Amino acid sequence: MARYTGASCKLCRREGKKLFLKGDRCLSDKCAVSRRSTVPGQHGAGRKTVKEYGLQLREKQTARRYYGVQEKQFRGYYKDADKMSGVAGENLLQILERRFDNVVYRMGLASSRKEARQLVRHAHFTLNGKKADIPSIILKVGDVISLKDKSRSSEKFKALTEGATVAVTPKWLEVSDDNFTAKVIALPQRDDVDFPFEEQLIIELYSK
Repeated sequence: MARYTGASCKLCRREGKKLFLKGDRCLSDKCAVSRRSTVPGQHGAGRKTVKEYGLQLREKQTARRYYGVQEKQFRGYYKDADKMSGVAGENLLQILERRFDNVVYRMGLASSRKEARQLVRHAHFTLNGKKADIPSIILKVGDVISLKDKSRSSEKFKALTEGATVAVTPKWLEVSDDNFTAKVIALPQRDDVDFPFEEQLIIELYSK
């Protein structure tokens, strides 16, 4: 699957908000949005009137980039959310929150979702005691994620647990004291999503 390999800071600048794609850098004075808030490109500083479709598109792109999901996969998540009972927008965020790589990030074992995705692909974790190296796995209630024994002594993970960007564990996730194991104890709720999404705009875009 094709994946964006350009500068992460350009994505934040394009959406005009911090997407926290580079971990601690996003909280420092080096953050590109703070230093240069204009949209990338030759005409980025020009004023443009954003219409309804533009607002919907930007919200979809924001969510897609925030979670690091490609367009085809994101549309698939929307279709699944639309079939579920309840509010489609909240269902969509619930699915995104339960991605394997996002859960690893929520555990505090990665400084960004991009790094969490890489750690999962390198098979540092097990899911319910079995090898799991697919970042897009959607976890269910009762699933247990653990860092492999041979990875626990790694200086990399020790440093991550000491300086992880995420300090607050979401209510739907039970993380052990040593921060190396987590269990999904409930489905994420809308209040558990700490980014100000307007998910209804995304649903309106795909509903056309």
